[in-house]
Amino acid sequence: MRVIARSKLREWQETYPEAAGQLEAWYAAVRRADWSSSFEVSKSGWRADPIGNNRVVFNIKGNDYRLLAAIFYPGRIVYLKWFGPHSEYDKIDAETVEDD
Repeated sequence: MRVIARSKLREWQETYPEAAGQLEAWYAAVRRADWSSSFEVSKSGWRADPIGNNRVVFNIKGNDYRLLAAIFYPGRIVYLKWFGPHSEYDKIDAETVEDD
């Protein structure tokens, strides 16, 4: 899969250094993945929940953080949308939030 944009992931790693290692592991796993559906994502080994609008929420560092991505399955592209603590995730509309 192609992840858009790596720079955003680096910003999140700087903002949340305690989650940096898990974000890097997530990125490496996603780059190796070849998902064609949300079903395949949920079977990938990452705790991931499809939420609609081709978006998936990944639990990072246990359940401390959430990473929200939109996935264009035919093009094998993962668009990073949002990352933050679980408590902040509860305050956003995950189906419509745009890149932060």
